[in-house]
Amino acid sequence: MPAKPNAKRQFRLELPKDASAIYANTVIITHTVSEVIFDFIQVMPNDDRARVQKRIMMTPTHAKMLLKALNENIDKYEDKHGEIKTPTRQSLADQLFGAVKPEQEEEDNE
Repeated sequence: MPAKPNAKRQFRLELPKDASAIYANTVIITHTVSEVIFDFIQVMPNDDRARVQKRIMMTPTHAKMLLKALNENIDKYEDKHGEIKTPTRQSLADQLFGAVKPEQEEEDNE
């Protein structure tokens, strides 16, 4: 008998015995017309390399559903543990050229 259109599908989640967690502290998100691509990256202090740990690709619909699920879980987390503080978002120019200071400013700091 075919499943009803509005029926919730249930899965039995299987976690492999050798499943390992990865650590990523940066993500680059790009997209095509049919996919959203997440490159989870590990950037370590004193290392000029940024290593992609995992690439996850999904449809835009699934990416939006992931966003909703993340928002719901962050809300639950903050209800239990308090607000998560995040740094002020920088502009792309600040990210690319933030370390470059005008000569006058450098002289003032000496």
